[in-house]
Amino acid sequence: MATFKDIQLLRINYLRGPNIWTYRPVLEVWLDLGALEEYPSNTLPGFNQRLTAWLPALIEHHCGVGERGGFLERLEGGTWCGHVLEHIVIELLNLAGMPTGFGQTRSTSQAGVYRMVFRARDERVARVALEQGHALIMAAINDTPFDVQAAVARVRTEVDDQYLGPSTACIVSAATDRGIPHIRLNDGNLVQLGYGAAQRRIWTAESELTSAIAEGIASDKDLTKSLLRSCGVPVPEGRVVNSPEEAWEAAEDIGLPVVVKPSDGNHGRGVTLDLRKKEDIEAAYHVAYPEGSDVMVERFIPGDEHRVLVVGGKVVAVARGEVVSITGNGRSTVRELIDSQLNSDPRRGYEEEYPLEIIDVATDAKVQLELKRQDLAADSVPAAGRQIVVQRNGNVAVDCTDDVHPEVAYIAQLAARVVGLDIAGIDMVATDISRPLREQNGAIVEVNAGPGLLMHLKPAIGAPRPVGQAIADHLFPSAEADDGRQSAGRIPLVGVAGTRGTSTIARVVGWLMHLGGHHTGLACREGLYLDRRCVDTGDSAHWEAAHRLLMNQMVQAAVIENDARTILRDGLAYDRCQVGVVTDMDGLDTLAEFDVHEQSQMYKVLRTQVDVVLPGGAAVLNAAEPQVLELAELCDGSVVLYAQDGTLPALAAHRADSAGRAVFVKNGQVVLATGTAEHALGAVADLTFGRNAVATDTDTLLAIVATAWAMDIAPDLIGAGIKTFEPETPCTAAAATR
Repeated sequence: MATFKDIQLLRINYLRGPNIWTYRPVLEVWLDLGALEEYPSNTLPGFNQRLTAWLPALIEHHCGVGERGGFLERLEGGTWCGHVLEHIVIELLNLAGMPTGFGQTRSTSQAGVYRMVFRARDERVARVALEQGHALIMAAINDTPFDVQAAVARVRTEVDDQYLGPSTACIVSAATDRGIPHIRLNDGNLVQLGYGAAQRRIWTAESELTSAIAEGIASDKDLTKSLLRSCGVPVPEGRVVNSPEEAWEAAEDIGLPVVVKPSDGNHGRGVTLDLRKKEDIEAAYHVAYPEGSDVMVERFIPGDEHRVLVVGGKVVAVARGEVVSITGNGRSTVRELIDSQLNSDPRRGYEEEYPLEIIDVATDAKVQLELKRQDLAADSVPAAGRQIVVQRNGNVAVDCTDDVHPEVAYIAQLAARVVGLDIAGIDMVATDISRPLREQNGAIVEVNAGPGLLMHLKPAIGAPRPVGQAIADHLFPSAEADDGRQSAGRIPLVGVAGTRGTSTIARVVGWLMHLGGHHTGLACREGLYLDRRCVDTGDSAHWEAAHRLLMNQMVQAAVIENDARTILRDGLAYDRCQVGVVTDMDGLDTLAEFDVHEQSQMYKVLRTQVDVVLPGGAAVLNAAEPQVLELAELCDGSVVLYAQDGTLPALAAHRADSAGRAVFVKNGQVVLATGTAEHALGAVADLTFGRNAVATDTDTLLAIVATAWAMDIAPDLIGAGIKTFEPETPCTAAAATR
């Protein structure tokens, strides 16, 4: 059997926003098949069999066939290795816990060279999946050994290291379902939901509405209890101690049994329950001490541990904990029983995605103490049938949200309000959560900021709860959404694409939005602006500059200039816009490096700007350019056409169809038409810029007027704004003095 050289990965490019392939980020790979161009999959001996044996779930890939087994049908019928690599990478991502359904592979103008893309939520994860997929396909082609499990583990490790944690991811997913965009602000879990001034920030399950004071109170358990007690919330008696001896003295004063725990720990670390002996209490002090700044002793409350999630003053989920135990068999050690009876549970794992942690008796001092209290050690062999408690807390995994008594919910909501947390995890002990707390002597033992959500997303028993949706709705109340033109988390945003006068269009529209009362950000070839202040004098018609605007909390509206190169190199910086403008489809001669050689290809590139227009928005298109005019059918919103010649058949048809809007010149006047109704804005000769009456190209002027009109700026303000716009700017002035 012939041995083939590796498929060459010529170029790898991460498209960070909407692009010619899809609305979402993708990894675009240019690859050269070399000799494999002459060998489709059904001509490579044993290739299909090896591949499907290694990745049996490929049968679930529909591919272009549109049904289960579709890709295998293509594989058996003969498809090229670039297409096969696409599906291998997608399947590796699926197996690693980052489901990915989108991928495409297309030939280029060069024989044997293909462009392959796949959905990429995170660039680093995507690159690792590509690396492993590349190695796998070459092993399958050349019939060499390959460790699929190791490859999946490598990708999964990258997912765990690089992607959002489950709590953050569920909030982001809920926001996405509501059409709220997001921007990741660091390598961890700090995420911006929404754009500009409409944004909210989250960090795991903390929000920008979570005050530092409230978080500080919650981290001090003794202070929290005193505040709750003063407001009538039941809490266990307790106090801070400074030594094992003081812990025993406090236990005697409070009354046995007691709990020993760190004063400012979390996640149940260092907490030991139901202590009745002096030696156990003193040992528990040493377990708690490393986990916090102080150690507390408090009265033990009999009952089950419950975690109550309160969001925006409402209980949205409740989970009950379980005492974890093992049963002896007379042969196995405690360590072996823990591994076979507990750690084998698929809910347990080291990664953050698992709701329960692996129990490591060698390193967990709390487990060691629990065993010692039962006169056992890790190497002890319990008698057959003997029940051994391993953990008394920290195993919250049973959903009981529907069972909560109204009085219990009220107490939890009050506790969150007293501490001042908008998102709080209330730890409550009760024998029956469906009964009032006071009649069963239950109590709140902790109030936590930034609570984990996984127990509510993946309960062992019961239904998952939409906690991400609750947090997203808390940050963006539905009542704040407008009439559909401007949804939650969005600011008025205009995207301008093309080459003819696009910088002037962007600048003047930005000026008009400023006059309309918005603090407006502008990114164009002539610089980066915040209102009239120049932030950067360089060419800012690119992804990074636009991204800066969308992250800025001061920006209430944005105008962003794009061109074909930006779309091909990076994708758009925004996922959707209120108004998308396309002036022309020029610039073909500069795009050879992207394999764009024919004018017809420009349609696919610049359609991206129209594809992202919101349903309540509008596309502004140059009706004098037939190829631009064809984009109208792609717009989810309305369409505003412009052209100098008001008699163009396209304009007439558009006006006749559902009273479409158009801007044109008639008898020397700029006319705004809706259906048969016409409004003269002013003479073209009079609509000049600034004190020096600088005239601009008529097509550019019409595009400005049409865009402003599409943004619902009043015609009077459009006319006055054009005349007061000064073409000389701080950026152009600064550049001229260099």
